[in-house]
Amino acid sequence: MPAYKDKNKGTWYASFYYENWMGVKEKKMKRGFATKREALEWERTFLQQKSSDLNMTFEAFIAQYVADMSGRIRESTWGTKEHILYKKLIPYFGAKKMCEIQSKDVIAWQNEMLNYRDKDGKPYSPIYLKTLHNQLSCIFNHAVKHYHLSANPAAQAGNMGKAKNGEMSYWTKKEYQKFAQAIMDKPLSFYAFEMLYWCGIREGELLALTPADFDFRKETVTINKSYQRIKGRDVITDPKTPKSNRVIQMPAFLCEEIQEHIKSLYGVRLTDRIFPVTKSYLYKEMERGCKISGVKKIRIHDLRHSHISLLIDMGFTALAIADRVGHESIDITYRYAHLFPTRQEEMANKLNMERGNF
Repeated sequence: MPAYKDKNKGTWYASFYYENWMGVKEKKMKRGFATKREALEWERTFLQQKSSDLNMTFEAFIAQYVADMSGRIRESTWGTKEHILYKKLIPYFGAKKMCEIQSKDVIAWQNEMLNYRDKDGKPYSPIYLKTLHNQLSCIFNHAVKHYHLSANPAAQAGNMGKAKNGEMSYWTKKEYQKFAQAIMDKPLSFYAFEMLYWCGIREGELLALTPADFDFRKETVTINKSYQRIKGRDVITDPKTPKSNRVIQMPAFLCEEIQEHIKSLYGVRLTDRIFPVTKSYLYKEMERGCKISGVKKIRIHDLRHSHISLLIDMGFTALAIADRVGHESIDITYRYAHLFPTRQEEMANKLNMERGNF
């Protein structure tokens, strides 16, 4: 594994041959290293990655993981993942060899995350702690599945945090109507929240809507894309899941409202976004409406919960609701079980009658 000095520039470079995935020899060269040691270290890491040698450092494996996964994950999701990789994991595990990281190392890292406090003394939320651990576990699972790591030390250490923060928040119809009245002074805001509440769509789905998505004759809206603001760019992606691609039947009054809104947009084309704002705009309008109306503060996403709770209260089945909001019916049954009316007493009475028929 030699390294060479560039006499003209005074820097070092690595130059060597390796076998590619087809078994064919290829030449690899990289210039610009300040020292011979840096050039040799780069060559060693490169060859370890190519041979799946887990003597490589965690940081070197992350480079391989990124190369394997970055094109397979939604850009919006990758942004969150990337931040965790480089800000929360590499600073702690970066210099450790993949094959030497043990569950006790993961536990020590978990303890650091659990004990973290920001400048105001606030810890990480339980949901964020769980997200951090899940990302670390994903990396080791990738190494186990594709690079012959013997075991996942994050799985051995056990999880931290929890999937949900407290109870689900939602508005009753009366609360929503009070909120809607408060924001009617801004038509764009009013129509946006009308779509969120009465259709139960996600905020990214709302912000991606164009005139072409509506069929006012059939009173439907097609959900087939999602809007994200990523690194200062407007990005349109596929919906969150395949099930999220759906056609929603709209109430007649909402069709009339959205037609009014589209007509008010000067020069709007079929492919233009009819709500050309960002999620931060919706957050500010939510806060403003809550302050004016006096209704309790909930998240934008909780309007989706509010829509589902309204449908449950109206007597619709989990299957029908799931089809409308783009969930699996089992998810509706599990997540909203406490909202469905109980029929335990009716069941017991019928079972009693059956027993009496013997």
